[in-house]
Amino acid sequence: MQDGKSLGIRLSDLRIAIAGDLHGQWDATDERLLELIAPDALLVVGDLNDGQQQIPARLSRLQLPLACVLGNHDTGRDSSGRTLQRQLAALGDRHCGWGLRELRPPGLAVVGGRPASAGGGFHLNQGAQAVFGPVSLEESVSRIVTAALAADPSLPLVLLAHSGPTGLGSAAGDPCGRDWKPPACDWGDQDLALAIERIRRRRPVPLVVFGHMHHRLKRGQGDRLSFCRDRAGTAYLNTAFVPRHGTDDRGRPLRHFSWAVFRDGELGEVSHRWYSPEGELLYRQVLAAPLAAKQLAPC
Repeated sequence: MQDGKSLGIRLSDLRIAIAGDLHGQWDATDERLLELIAPDALLVVGDLNDGQQQIPARLSRLQLPLACVLGNHDTGRDSSGRTLQRQLAALGDRHCGWGLRELRPPGLAVVGGRPASAGGGFHLNQGAQAVFGPVSLEESVSRIVTAALAADPSLPLVLLAHSGPTGLGSAAGDPCGRDWKPPACDWGDQDLALAIERIRRRRPVPLVVFGHMHHRLKRGQGDRLSFCRDRAGTAYLNTAFVPRHGTDDRGRPLRHFSWAVFRDGELGEVSHRWYSPEGELLYRQVLAAPLAAKQLAPC
């Protein structure tokens, strides 16, 4: 029997950086920052840009273990699907929409949700249909479940989606709540919610990572709840801090990453982090910690 080290599985902390909706904000400074903070893997939740090629090309050149799923903006509003196909080609097997990507090292199974989702239940826009065909709700669920059940059960599993699942609340400030027009409602993905339910009959789903619904609500309604945990123990993390490049009240430049740590296969700290370009951790918002995680209110 091979040990975890020989399989590329880290037996202590597995540190995952997560880039929320980029919307064009990704450059050489982000890449140097990753070298400085040295996570074990990088996850990217989509909306890289509006169909331009530069960011997918930059991500494809990273040496860091990486998994990405594309979002609705990545179609470039191109109903022909050619723009979306170019993004997929640039990312290659780093894109895990409707599929499994096992990162060895560090030892992580990542399964992607429906590519190019804009939330709102279940809908494929014309660009996505041109690339993937007329996929039904049930077929989408089946693809996600099949990929998850093909993952090595010894690896921690993360579901990576652009939009989160339905079922996390219907208020504007909930993780997938519609905030841009009344009435507020649950704007998550129905297929992802159904897939999570079915996967959990066979194996745990410790973490679901997504974006799409930005942290700052429209019309001055405040900030979005970005983390919760349900009664089955699955944690949900919305990473869409937009813009992810900014400055603090002292004028210092900031770069945002969400962060998740698995400790011996169990989800530990989950946080939002803001770094200086030189790699200094300037701010950290801890959403879950090892001792407090199981005490959080369910979604």
